Amino acid sequence: MRVEVEAVAWSVGGRTIIDDISLSVRPGTVTGLLGPNGSGKSTLLNVVAGLRSPAAGRVLVDGRDLHRMRPRLRAQQVAYVEQHATTGLDLSVREVVELGRIPHRGRWRAGEDGAGRLAEAMRLARIDQLADRAWQTLSGGERQRTQLARALAQEPSLLLLDEPTNHLDLGHQIDFMTTVRGLGITTIAALHDLELAAAFCDRLVVLQDGGVVASGAVADVLTSELVAEVYGVEATIEAHPRTGRPHLVWHGVRVGDLVG
Repeated sequence: MRVEVEAVAWSVGGRTIIDDISLSVRPGTVTGLLGPNGSGKSTLLNVVAGLRSPAAGRVLVDGRDLHRMRPRLRAQQVAYVEQHATTGLDLSVREVVELGRIPHRGRWRAGEDGAGRLAEAMRLARIDQLADRAWQTLSGGERQRTQLARALAQEPSLLLLDEPTNHLDLGHQIDFMTTVRGLGITTIAALHDLELAAAFCDRLVVLQDGGVVASGAVADVLTSELVAEVYGVEATIEAHPRTGRPHLVWHGVRVGDLVG
């Protein structure tokens, strides 16, 4: 799925949160959405997910206005994994994943196709062995993988991830992003970790104060100058000796420039 965000803005209480944001996402690629706290990453994802209507501009998916689509059709094409998924209900992992089939109910003649989609989603997210576990007993990493499986059960053409690795240890961060990268689904992921973004994204969009300050290929966007300007951090960007992808070497924080 190709995504075009055209001059999107969103405000609340008279305060502009994001303004004049435009970006283009090619089918099958992973785009990293970067920026300090409060830069507008989550708000932009909510607009692209159809959860908030833009005050100006529009979001096109394969040429169609996302916000003019019927909610059920939109839910069949766009899946959103939020930062902190919680529920007070006594649900099993399988039941959580089944929620992803709601947009498709009534589409199948029998339950076999839906069951097959659930099984495939759990296999891709590698949570088959957790199917009967209670949601409340899961670790942070297991919950994120369950939410990923729920999103995949929607059979989306566009996957949106809001800080999906924020509370995971390093091993689970790499494991999660490796899985996402291997799906081949058009993906936009808001990320805090610049190393993960450099390692797994095709393109980057950097937000600051609600606007885009840089956009393009990873090697073009992730520069020492940008890291210093946006994050207040001194760093050198080197080519990774094995992958050739950009790798950050931190030198220190410019305390007077700290943001967020």
